[in-house]
Amino acid sequence: MTLPPSDTPLLTLSPLPEWPGTVPAALAGLATAAALLLPHDGLPVADVQGRPERWAQLALVSGALRAGVPVLGWGTGAALLGRALGALVHTGTPDWSALPRGAQALAWAGPGPLQVPLHWRLDRAVAWAGPNLPAQVRADFLAALPGWISRRPASPLEAVGGETAVRAVVGAFYRRAQADDLLGPVFAAQVQDWPAHLERVTAFWVTMLGGSGAGGPPWRGNLNTAHAGLGVRAAHLARWLALWQATAHDLLPPPAAELLSQRAQAMGARLGARGTSQRQAP
Repeated sequence: MTLPPSDTPLLTLSPLPEWPGTVPAALAGLATAAALLLPHDGLPVADVQGRPERWAQLALVSGALRAGVPVLGWGTGAALLGRALGALVHTGTPDWSALPRGAQALAWAGPGPLQVPLHWRLDRAVAWAGPNLPAQVRADFLAALPGWISRRPASPLEAVGGETAVRAVVGAFYRRAQADDLLGPVFAAQVQDWPAHLERVTAFWVTMLGGSGAGGPPWRGNLNTAHAGLGVRAAHLARWLALWQATAHDLLPPPAAELLSQRAQAMGARLGARGTSQRQAP
């Protein structure tokens, strides 16, 4: 069996001694993973009430699918994969998934109308409903991995370059804003603890872009309430937007900078609609 290089590991939800070099699956590993493996574990998939670990696994599988990470599931792992793709899961031994919409059935098992999709594929998702994965299915999946090297960003945060990129833009923006004739006095009057302010704004952007804030807790609050009563007018908001866009384009590739600019414009429109004389954008 040929495995991917160590810098693009195979992630797995359960230990797989027969797959050397696999590592425990985590959301942070999806960006560099060669694939995600969902082995049979015999646990329920059709009814996951009271099983937070199953919900966490579903979130991980969904993240892998959004990012274009190849996924191979067998047994209850195949049912988990089907559920993440929106298919109905039936209770059985093990639980099994109906054929997801758009999937290609490669083999069926069972008599007549009770047939179960034994082997199916949808894009880079491959499933085997039985608890024991055939060697040929495993070999075919591994052979396909070199052709599945492209990745889609799993979130807007990943698309802009992650929390590191956001932190860099936030820091550079506020250095420029402090020196700006229009914005500088506003920030000087309102911000006493700059390190704490930068952390809050970074957490805000990370959260708004679909992240959880690896460097700290996610931002929680109300954008309008947080910026009410600061005496900011339309001219301040327009300058903030222009300065934010210029900073993003100076530091990031064009697609990432445009994504940040669009999010800022949307927030600016919300704040402006509520009355810019009462609010300041972050």
